[in-house]
Amino acid sequence: MGGMIITTVRPHVRASARRGTLHAMVGLEKIEDTRDPDARVFLHGLSWWQFESMLAIRGDQAGPRLAFLEGTLELMSPSQSHEGIKTMLARLVEAYAEEAGVTLNGYGSLTMRNPSVARAAEPDECYVVGGGSGEPNLVIEVIWTSGGLDKRRLYAGLGVAELWEWRHGQLQILTLHGDTYVAIARSALLPGLDPDVLVRFVSATDQTAAVRAFRKALREPA
Repeated sequence: MGGMIITTVRPHVRASARRGTLHAMVGLEKIEDTRDPDARVFLHGLSWWQFESMLAIRGDQAGPRLAFLEGTLELMSPSQSHEGIKTMLARLVEAYAEEAGVTLNGYGSLTMRNPSVARAAEPDECYVVGGGSGEPNLVIEVIWTSGGLDKRRLYAGLGVAELWEWRHGQLQILTLHGDTYVAIARSALLPGLDPDVLVRFVSATDQTAAVRAFRKALREPA
């Protein structure tokens, strides 16, 4: 692929290749847990056609999670800790929907794409809240290792109504206004869910016990 530049990001070392020159920047990568980081590789200077070709080659095989933003492709292999957090968030959100009687359809790491703005993503979790089979209106992303693509710009371009970011043990809920995200105290899609209650259970080591305790907390009088 002519003109393609490859960048590999590892914990505390960020390497960028520019016309055959390797530049290492040590200590710039802040990560949630240095013992269990995500692994990322970036391919720069790709066309949308090249990105679609790579998707076709991969097919349905398991592999790194992909994100594409205006010519840059990120291939990310999440760590076990990253996967544990995103799964816990998903189980809690789904438990809330069941308890509250909310229609919630989950699509996992569905490949979301919009060629007109050269954006595509495979989120940690995504949902259609409120029924129907349209494009996901809620995306959950765990920011475990920094230095990745700008996911807010990416999902704004994909028109995702609400983006939840888990970072450094905190949950931030963002809603799309125009072409940018703004923080809100509670989800507009799941307004009955108290994020402070949900956050208490995210880092539990026993997921099943945590979901059980979360359901109990939801049933308690306010």
